[in-house]
Amino acid sequence: MFTAEQLKAAHSKVKSGADFPAYIQDIRKLGVTHYETFASNGQSNYFGDNEHKVETDAKYAALEIAANSNHEQFKADLKTHQQGKTDFPTFCTQCAASGIEKWVIGMEAMTCTYYDKAGNEVLVESIPQ
Repeated sequence: MFTAEQLKAAHSKVKSGADFPAYIQDIRKLGVTHYETFASNGQSNYFGDNEHKVETDAKYAALEIAANSNHEQFKADLKTHQQGKTDFPTFCTQCAASGIEKWVIGMEAMTCTYYDKAGNEVLVESIPQ
């Protein structure tokens, strides 16, 4: 079973969205089956087999998630982040402003699904392997 310390070590290698695919491979090897991250404070819940769960602490002060989603702005901000031009806190601030509440990473399907405050899927992306 993976630990918070192992997850933190893997995450420490991530400097921008460009590092995300390698991070996914690292935590997949640890046994993470899926996880969710909340834009409001950067907190994540990691899940593994046999109902194993590790929760991380909030990364920053709480942000308010916009009630109305701006999908086009979110997609533009995501592209910039994936190109390595923004750090994690900046990306989360942009997500909150665009109405993105959280994203869920599925290791089996290798997808990242972004959700708005109402729980609607905004975007499903394939994660490069």
